[in-house]
Amino acid sequence: MPGTDGDGAGEAAGRAARGPGGCGGAPGALRRTLTFRDLIVYGLLFIAPMAPVGIFGTLQAVSHGAVTAVYAVATAAMACTAYSYAQMVRVVPRAGSVYAYARAGLSESAGFLAGWLALLDYLLVPAVAYLFSGIALHALVPSVHPWVWTALAVVVTTLLNLWGVRIAARVGFAVLAMEIVVLGVFVVSALVELLAHGARRGWAEPLTGAGGFAPGAVLSAASVAVLSYLGFDAIASFAEEAAGPSAGKEGGRGPGGPQRVARAVLTCLVVAGVLFAVQTYLAALLMPMSAAELAARPAEQGNAFYATVDAALGTALHNLVAASKAIGAAFAALAGQAAAGRLLFAMARDRRMPGAMAKVAVGSGVPLRALLGAALVTLVAAVGAARRDDGLAELSSIVSVGALTAFGLLHASVIGWFRFRARERAGAPGVLRHVVVPSLGLAVVVAVLAKASATAQVVGGCWLVVGLVVLAVQRRGRPGVSGAERRGGEAGHG
Repeated sequence: MPGTDGDGAGEAAGRAARGPGGCGGAPGALRRTLTFRDLIVYGLLFIAPMAPVGIFGTLQAVSHGAVTAVYAVATAAMACTAYSYAQMVRVVPRAGSVYAYARAGLSESAGFLAGWLALLDYLLVPAVAYLFSGIALHALVPSVHPWVWTALAVVVTTLLNLWGVRIAARVGFAVLAMEIVVLGVFVVSALVELLAHGARRGWAEPLTGAGGFAPGAVLSAASVAVLSYLGFDAIASFAEEAAGPSAGKEGGRGPGGPQRVARAVLTCLVVAGVLFAVQTYLAALLMPMSAAELAARPAEQGNAFYATVDAALGTALHNLVAASKAIGAAFAALAGQAAAGRLLFAMARDRRMPGAMAKVAVGSGVPLRALLGAALVTLVAAVGAARRDDGLAELSSIVSVGALTAFGLLHASVIGWFRFRARERAGAPGVLRHVVVPSLGLAVVVAVLAKASATAQVVGGCWLVVGLVVLAVQRRGRPGVSGAERRGGEAGHG
């Protein structure tokens, strides 16, 4: 990058971010074994290629039928966040993602709060995914209660994560391939049906809506659709495990690991955006019910995608899509659990979480205790929700607040690092990259948070208050820390 991005300031940030026990070959460090493909697999697994299936009906109703336009807007909005991640991972190539970036770009305290808020997302998004898996498997085998399937999914994927990041990535690649094959079958079947019998509504309606384009309705729906993308940011948490392009063999370091992570974040968002747009466009054309009818029947919105597949393409494909979602949801949780473990590991390494979580297993090279801690919290949340009739609704309503607030701190970190810490003097291009884009991303985050449910806002607020109390206790326990030492910590030094 020009200016200070890739020169002295970038090198200084990288050295400070690594700190003692940072990355590479030091004892207790994470292993650089992940390829570009592995990073994409983790990101797409966490997002899930068919993520719109569950909220398709809601978006179709709210947008007045312009569901594909909704995903186009949501992809553009999240592009700002992806770009900010790509900027920060290059100068702070460290596990912990937004936690490490806020420490470097804002302050040590802001970093802790960013990590604390991101934990709410990284621990509860997998819980929701596990619950989705349990519900889907219960539908296929009704004699087994959903909480049993949910617990089984947690145990199986946790064992894979403990086995090693490369093993989990390989299994995850097979599951991702299965999901994409099922999505491909849906796309081909939908195209055949459209060519044989035509669309049930205008070809442009998924883009323009029924009866004309309604910008307000599309933007309102986009505030919900951005939640489909939560998870692509998990790629950044593997910054210390990404092998550089020149690594000649598995486990080799090679240069360019951070650049590979940055490219993977942006690529994952683009791929997900295309997949989401294609499947929602085809489903909208085949949908037997109009957007107005769907809006009048809110109880049928959650099942709208499945109902469309069943009515237009047959029960066999309906069952195939349901089974794919059941398996895919469990492995989306696998990727989320792995990211949560890396975040806990990074915070523990910086003495912001119990030090036991900063240990790396010698055999597998994974943060074993941090992974087990994340798995335990996720297991309790997922099984507890599975045993309640309203568990899914309650859990789903709060998962986004932590992630979105952390995204806001990410955008502020870009501005803080490049414009103030590194004192970038790159002229108009630098202002565009490091002020305008993150400011737009911050505006999107604020707009989406404003539309969050009251329950989500209350839970998010309570979680923030608890984090502030923990931070205050930690600061009182370190009264002798000097300003210079704080600045070193803020740059990521352990």
